[in-house]
Amino acid sequence: MIAETARRDGGQGPTEEGPWLVFSDDWGRHPSSCQHLIRHLLPRHSVLWVNTVGTRRPSLGGYGLRRGVEKVSGWLLRRERRRSEAGPVVLNPVMWPSFRSAAGRGLNRWLLERAVRRALGGRRAPVAITTLPIVADLVGRLAVDRWVYYCVDDLSKWPGLDGQALEEMENELVHRVDGIVAVSHRLAARLAQLGRSSGVLSHGVDLEHWVARAGPPVELAGLERPLVVFWGVVDRRLEVAWLEALAHRLDRGTLLLAGPSNDPDPALARLPRLARSGPIPYDRLPEVGREAGVLIMPYADLPVTRAIQPLKLKEYLATGRPTVVRSLPATEPWADCCDVVATAEAFADGVLERLATGLPPAQREARRRRLVQESWTHKAQLFETMVLGTS
Repeated sequence: MIAETARRDGGQGPTEEGPWLVFSDDWGRHPSSCQHLIRHLLPRHSVLWVNTVGTRRPSLGGYGLRRGVEKVSGWLLRRERRRSEAGPVVLNPVMWPSFRSAAGRGLNRWLLERAVRRALGGRRAPVAITTLPIVADLVGRLAVDRWVYYCVDDLSKWPGLDGQALEEMENELVHRVDGIVAVSHRLAARLAQLGRSSGVLSHGVDLEHWVARAGPPVELAGLERPLVVFWGVVDRRLEVAWLEALAHRLDRGTLLLAGPSNDPDPALARLPRLARSGPIPYDRLPEVGREAGVLIMPYADLPVTRAIQPLKLKEYLATGRPTVVRSLPATEPWADCCDVVATAEAFADGVLERLATGLPPAQREARRRRLVQESWTHKAQLFETMVLGTS
């Protein structure tokens, strides 16, 4: 059962039912779990998706500057509201890029509240969902029947994020919302330490999406085969020592890191046979998977990686390609479907063995048996009942 508390506003305010409110990452920018779930619920619910900002430490260079330019461009070009193709109504409220001070929090509360009230147009939202603690100050101030925190990560531990501000606001949020859904038992345990219970809903996968239908993406042109591929954000969560151990043992092929960079370890640039393609569109990742000899997830063993529930794990498995991953709470339950290793030497050994032998029949059968139960369609149905408090 999802954790519940009493409705906060006493039933006052507008009575006409409006859309679901969702506060999360920019719609369409990358396929987050919240976007997968909401996309599957759109046929049954209208949704006002609120793009947010303000979780990164202030920075004048690198990724922080690029994100700032993207957000300002979005405000100027898309103005306040638009309906995305086959998607929700998307709101791009202007926001101050920090929640560290009381003044910054107060300004953002005012900016967000004003923008959302205007977009609702006097209607009442049956539910508001947030994946980010930064809306803690809005709970009880908007015309919402039920607030739900969808906890997808321990964001206070993520590299580059303003951990102090996020931790403070999450501590407040968990005691204000009506319900909490966590993506893993580990995150649920952390929330329990804050005094709240939560329902648990792991990530899903759309098996049909991962059937490759086109040729290799242009980003792979000219890369020596076989390919050993990681896709995702290239940042300080990657274990450089593991990649180094593998790179020095490869006598052919390419170690490819595909995805945006967020202040990665400079030592990556010195590794032999390593290439970085930058982001590859989600729709073309099945073709990347088909071209890969082995897919890898060489995360370091850190507080942030022990809390994550990486979407890419089930995506990797759905491609049908051999997969070698770090032993972490999120990967250990899938040891029958891929190679789960704990040392740099075992990682390099595992990748080289899978390049030579391919996917073992036992792993192939385990994937076939288990992934059929993990569809986003099924997860969205469960999410709906948990969010509405009917589970």
